[in-house]
Amino acid sequence: MSIGDLLDIHPSELKFPFELRKQSSCSMQLTNKTDQYIAFKVKTTNPKKYCVRPNTGIVLPGSSCNVTVTMQAQKEAPPDMQCKDKFLLQGVVAPNGTSNKDIAPELFNKEDGKVIEEFKLRVVYVPANPPSPVPEGSEEGSSPRASVTEDGNHTTSLPDAVTRLLEDPKEKHSSSEAWSMLSKLTEEKASAIQQNQKLRQELELMRKETSKGHGGFSVLFVALAGLLVMELTRAMVINKMARVVDVGVVVDPRWTVEEPQSQLHPSLFYHHDWWTDHGGAANPVLSIYKPPNRIRSL
Repeated sequence: MSIGDLLDIHPSELKFPFELRKQSSCSMQLTNKTDQYIAFKVKTTNPKKYCVRPNTGIVLPGSSCNVTVTMQAQKEAPPDMQCKDKFLLQGVVAPNGTSNKDIAPELFNKEDGKVIEEFKLRVVYVPANPPSPVPEGSEEGSSPRASVTEDGNHTTSLPDAVTRLLEDPKEKHSSSEAWSMLSKLTEEKASAIQQNQKLRQELELMRKETSKGHGGFSVLFVALAGLLVMELTRAMVINKMARVVDVGVVVDPRWTVEEPQSQLHPSLFYHHDWWTDHGGAANPVLSIYKPPNRIRSL
């Protein structure tokens, strides 16, 4: 509280709950300590940022008056949440019977013998109301959203991860792009499987015919065998890629990427490469992820 001879001001500083792109308000109370009419006027160092109602008025003898200050919505937060804006409240004795419409700017001119009381109020930003705490444990009947592995790492169930990706309004467009890519990969996978089955049948037939004719292998047989190996490898790649895309976003936790080699959507990247497991086998991997997280493991 700021205490003067004419007025008491409460509080002594203006505290605004700060939240980006939302306006906020606070109020202060002016109390007339005298048996005279007291006129007041409120000024600020940043008039475009604040709205004061009323910014001038009369406080009757022994009564109080509330002043509301509204801060316009801010697009960015100041460094360290420190605000340099200040307010100045002036109070002066007015003739008895003075009304709000009778207040003139000249009333606050500093002249010899006139007492003008001044209060300087600083602006303080305080955090907006924090969200309600989340109770520990899940509700009965609800599916678990997370679990803890034996090594202490937290893992999230795949359906929930996909649900979060699809329910995010900002990711609806990018997720549709991902599902489109998934559909294409699934079709390629089915086509590759059919080709593999056909090649297996032809290879088996050639093997039987070759074994009946002579013990060696023909050039055609070797060529078909090589083609089969290539198609099997391609099917493995597509199978891995489709499996990974199907869950939304993930790669093997042992494989990381600093920068994507290609971009599917401005907010969704994909990248495919190979990682080698403990047995020395090369495994193809496709990752789909969002910046700035880079890669998430579910």
